Amino acid sequence: MSKSFKDYKLSEEIVRALSSLNYESPTEVQSKVIPIALEKKDLVVKSQTGSGKTASFGIPICEMVDWEENKPQCLILTPTRELAAQVKEDITNIGRFKRIKAAAVFGKQPFAKQKIELKQKTHVVVGTPGRVLDHIEKGTLALERIQYLIIDEADEMLNMGFIDQVEAIIEKLPTDRITSVFSATMPEDIKNLCHKHMKDPSEIEIKATGITTASIEHALVEVREENKFSLLKDITTVENPDSCIIFCRTQEQVNIVFEQLDRADYPCDKIHGGMYQEDRFAVMNEFKRGEFGYLVATDVAARGIDIENISLVINYDIPLEKESYVHRTGRTGRAGKTGKAITFMTPYEEKFLAVIEDYIGFEIPRVDVPSKDEVERGKAAFEEKLNAEPILKEDKSAQLNKGIMKLYFNGGKKKKLRAVDFVGTIAKIEGVTANDIGIITIQENVSYVEILNGKGPIVLKAMKKTTVKGKLLKVHPALK
Repeated sequence: MSKSFKDYKLSEEIVRALSSLNYESPTEVQSKVIPIALEKKDLVVKSQTGSGKTASFGIPICEMVDWEENKPQCLILTPTRELAAQVKEDITNIGRFKRIKAAAVFGKQPFAKQKIELKQKTHVVVGTPGRVLDHIEKGTLALERIQYLIIDEADEMLNMGFIDQVEAIIEKLPTDRITSVFSATMPEDIKNLCHKHMKDPSEIEIKATGITTASIEHALVEVREENKFSLLKDITTVENPDSCIIFCRTQEQVNIVFEQLDRADYPCDKIHGGMYQEDRFAVMNEFKRGEFGYLVATDVAARGIDIENISLVINYDIPLEKESYVHRTGRTGRAGKTGKAITFMTPYEEKFLAVIEDYIGFEIPRVDVPSKDEVERGKAAFEEKLNAEPILKEDKSAQLNKGIMKLYFNGGKKKKLRAVDFVGTIAKIEGVTANDIGIITIQENVSYVEILNGKGPIVLKAMKKTTVKGKLLKVHPALK
């Protein structure tokens, strides 16, 4: 096991970004995947969610893409929009000092806006299969320079019925490429896909420690449907979690439980597939920051959502799919922290439990409902936490983003400006080097340049009287 990211052949820019993101030492999946990925070999990785796999492909990709190339070099497919957005953010953070530009494309978001973004220099495109295919068919996503294909959460693509679209996308990509598939389970269809489209891939299996892990305590409570909500109140009172996700089977059930919690003055919100995408993102971001402690959700939120310090997951409805149990409970006990997963089961749901236990390889311990005494004893502390002002968490990229100023210039493609022109000009300013320049976005008539390391004010001042390619451009801090 490698003890540090410095042990790999990584450029100084990547190592610097990793340390400011507090990536200390590689997780098991990272230490196995990164060296092979850096050798540009095809990979099939069987690894659970929550094991740090985004960085395991994100780090090599950021290392290997060529900044000078304007067309996309890497395509990453994900089953859900939330995951696409998160992977894009992770790639952007890891590639921050190398100025890697990632774009996320997914449904329920204006096609035209994505089309404009894909016209600019883009190194990595992350997207859901349907929308990626859409862009390919309409000719808005250039494929000729794609060297790397990553299929993330492949088994979930299968469950969600995306596998034909994934096939259709692969058929259109250059055959001379490196392909990596990440999946928590390996159904036959995924094996066939790998076999058909990959060249002698290295296979890596990270044993599923996450399910039986010492870091998650599992428990099962038997309850009649009509008593579930009062049990939920009792359990949350006794457990008194800092943050908790409550999973329900349907959107309707999420709405009902959310309204009941809201009436009981719990600081809570909800997320499900029927909500507008913007609202889903907003809720997730507020939950990540710790603005409220209780999130009621359908399985849409179980996938790829990485939030530190969720101490309690409650399966209000037992999941009907065995894999769901792993994905839901895997939201807690992440990154070396401990957590608890409590599942409610009604008298008629034994058959679902049997399938889950068979899949995870152990029996979930049955526990009694909390006694009246326990609930009474927990009340004061519970109410105190409920009424306390939330302590907001700093996003892990906040450190990274602290010293960044985004500058607006009133010139773009029409004035024949390119990213290299900005780099060349700005790097000549006294006290500024190319390392202080972040992501550059060039549109038809305007350009945006991120200045890192707190050097924004120096560059802003200098550029008011410095020409780019012989043109003096208007410059000011970009509006948020």
